[in-house]
Amino acid sequence: MLRIKGLTKRYRTGDLALKGIDLDVPDGEVMALIGPSGAGKSTVIRCINRLVEPTAGTVTLNDTEITTLGGAELRRARRRMGMIFQEYALVERLTVMENVLSGRLGYVGFWQSWLRKFPQGDVDEAFRLLARVGLDHMADKRADELSGGQRQRVGICRALIQNPDLLLVDEPTASLDPKTSRQIMRLIKELCAERKLLAIINIHDVCSPSGSSVCNLARSSMTARRRTSRRRS
Repeated sequence: MLRIKGLTKRYRTGDLALKGIDLDVPDGEVMALIGPSGAGKSTVIRCINRLVEPTAGTVTLNDTEITTLGGAELRRARRRMGMIFQEYALVERLTVMENVLSGRLGYVGFWQSWLRKFPQGDVDEAFRLLARVGLDHMADKRADELSGGQRQRVGICRALIQNPDLLLVDEPTASLDPKTSRQIMRLIKELCAERKLLAIINIHDVCSPSGSSVCNLARSSMTARRRTSRRRS
């Protein structure tokens, strides 16, 4: 379970991005976080894995309070949190396979990562994930040769190969056309269901995955929660 209590973020400029956010997300649930631009949706996600440091409040994943961790403990906790980025965050000059395997960097030693030598089990899992998203035939292609939808599928594989307890998804369809956006959202929902994976997705309401829980973030505060079962073609 993910539990957020009193999460607040105020920047040095004095701007208040988040004010007292409370949220419980049980294991296996996919939560769509919606709201207008500037409401703080991305800030919530980045405070959870502490890419952004909260000003106040607590974030607890299962039995671990993330907000109190530092150094090696925080790095170990981040292994359990996969993240899918809006702009893909791939290394353009690396192959699809190398980008996927970068999700295992937290589990291998320095020289293994430097030489990009990964255990065979990791390589086998990377191929399995690429096959699941329909990209196994592109394993040796460079990332800069891919379309936007293909890049996002690689990003999904990179997050899942961490074998995370929590998947954080930040505007995964913002750079994609409507048809590809629906395909990516459907794929993320299917993969979370297959793995019984807890996920928070920062998404526009029009693209929120059917059957997911929905939280509405407006003016830095959580204002509503509902469940949607709408189908989208």
